[in-house]
Amino acid sequence: MDDVTPLLAAVDTFADRLRALPQSRLSRGAAAEALALARELAAWAQRIEEPHAAERREMPEAGMFAVADQVAVAGHDLAEALARSGAPLHTGVAEAVAMVEEAGRRCGL
Repeated sequence: MDDVTPLLAAVDTFADRLRALPQSRLSRGAAAEALALARELAAWAQRIEEPHAAERREMPEAGMFAVADQVAVAGHDLAEALARSGAPLHTGVAEAVAMVEEAGRRCGL
């Protein structure tokens, strides 16, 4: 099995940085950006785990102070889904890490 460690490290680092942001930075777009990332990672995991599902569940908006945890949960769920999928991981993990890093840049982290 390939390694999902880079994805886990990326989402954990991003989540930790979000947790350290003041409310003013979160409210100026960092929280919205992070929620969008969490939703995208969660949707990707759902596509892997339930490829024939007619409807996708959307991660709810739980507030700006919960968004770091939402990113962490969605990222860890995706890592688990990728690891269990049986497909080669290098491309999926690299793509997910790039998404997290880009979201970090858009948040100014």
